[in-house]
Parts: sequence; structure tokens; C-alpha cells
Amino acid sequence: MMKKSKQLLFALTFNLFSFHLSFGQNPYSLPPLPYAFNALEPYIDAETMQSHHGKHHQAYVTNLNKAQQNSETDSVSLENLLKQISKYKEAVRNNTSGYYNHSFFWRILTPTGKTQLSEGFKRALDKQFGGIDSLKIRMNETALKRFGSGWIWLSIGKNNQLIISITPNQDNPLMDVVEEKGLPNLGIDVWEHAYYLKYQNKRGDYLSAIWNVINRNEVNSQYEKNVPKRKFDDWPAMLAFHKVMSQTFHPSEEGNLEPLKQRNHELAKNAKALQKNPIPPVFNRSEIIETIKQLRKDSKKLDQMVKMDNRRPF
Repeated sequence: MMKKSKQLLFALTFNLFSFHLSFGQNPYSLPPLPYAFNALEPYIDAETMQSHHGKHHQAYVTNLNKAQQNSETDSVSLENLLKQISKYKEAVRNNTSGYYNHSFFWRILTPTGKTQLSEGFKRALDKQFGGIDSLKIRMNETALKRFGSGWIWLSIGKNNQLIISITPNQDNPLMDVVEEKGLPNLGIDVWEHAYYLKYQNKRGDYLSAIWNVINRNEVNSQYEKNVPKRKFDDWPAMLAFHKVMSQTFHPSEEGNLEPLKQRNHELAKNAKALQKNPIPPVFNRSEIIETIKQLRKDSKKLDQMVKMDNRRPF
């Protein structure tokens, strides 16, 4: 009971601190870790965590507060400051990003066991990378190519596309000075201070090990926050039907019947699948069931009419 209470206190304290990252915050302070220094062993040792958090992250806090003295950043949120970082001097750039990156990093790690990826995030990974294992390989390979210090990121870019990028020093995808911009979804520190005490110069071993303590709940949360769920994301059969319908009926409303003539059978096939596949609980209502039956009936009738029309001689 004492252990669970301590873990809850860690989490609550850190969540409250994370909330404040959304607002202007000067002077800045060192966020508490949401777990004990030794909680990530054997993958990340306690000595590394003490040094990384208490010395390196603390240095960014101290230097950021110094750099922001007499600057007009008090009322600017941390994320908005990063998005316009080119306006500020180098000391603000380096220490603002160093502070943000490490605060983000501690949330991405967890001593608890692996959890499941959310459906939306898993679907995006499968589509773009072929799954979580392929993502690990690609991120690790990219990180190993980085000469010197930096960070490896999975971010959400334009059109909600997932982007793998590597940034030098303490830069991150939020900043207006980086080439590949996006909203951070997952970030891994590849500075030597993150792993040297345990892994020496074997960055690859560190990168392989750290995936054992990646906080999938936090990664899911970042994705769901930055990519709002569409209405039918949990109903693949409806997504398939709606896609064909929008590509056929919308042109027909403008007088172009050709897409409808060419794809009417596909529409009927998807309507049949829509009726046969399970309906998500949130949509499983009598009026929706009746509507699906009518869609099936109408699309089948349309398919038959087009077939008959195609058989008629000129």
C-alpha cells in the first residue's frame, strides 16, 4: 500500500508540474521525476538518472532563468516560445529547448510493464511503418547515424503524418529553426550523458534497452491529444463505405455520373460488408441499424440498374 501511495504521489506531483508547462513560467523550476531514480533499472541505472536529472536538467533550469532575465518571455507559454525561438538569443534557444526536452523525456519513460498502443496510434504506425517493431528499427538506425549529441523524435506533421527526425543539440520539432517541424509524440535523448555511465560508447545498446521503459500510455496520450479522433475511426466498415460514397455521389451531385457507374458494384459490396460487420456500441442503435439496411438495399438496387443499363444495345 505504501509503495502504491508513493507512486501515486510521484504521478500527481509530476502531472501538476506538466500542467504548468502550458503557461508562462518564470522563474522555472526542476520538475520532480514521476518515479524513483532506480525505478528504470536494469535498463537505465540510478546513477545516470541522478546525474541526468539533478545535474544536467537542473543546469538548463538555472541557465534558462538567467537567460530570460530582462527578456519579454514571461507571459509566453513554453511551447509558443519554442515555436518562435528564432526571435531570441542563443542562450534562450539552447536552455528553453533543453528544459522542455528533458521535462518531456521523463514523461516518456516508465518503470511499469508494457501497455497496449491505442487503436488510432497503432493504425497510424501500421500504415506508415508496418508496426511498432519497424518503428523501433528505423528510429534506432536514424539515431545511430547522428554524429555528436542530439535527440531522435517521432512527431506529428502536416496532415497528421508521423515523422521520424533527428535534431542536433537540444533542438526539437516544435522550433521554427528546424527543418522537419511537428508536434512531439516520442523523444529519446541521445546525448552521451543519457547513457555513458552504463553503456559507455555503445549507443546502440542504450537505444535497444530504452524501449523496455517507454511509456506507451503517455505516447498514446500525446497522439490522441494532437490527432483528434474522427467520428468513425473505430468503425472500419463505415470508413470504407463512406470513402467510396464520397468519391461517387459527390461528383454525381455536380452532374458527373461516371464515377458512380464505374464503382457502383464496389459501393454495393461495401454496403453489404457494413451490414455484416459488428457496429461499435456507440452507434449500435435501432435507427442506425435500419439506415444501414436501407443503404444495403438501395446500393444493391443501384448496382442492378447499372448492370441492366450496360447490357442495353446502342
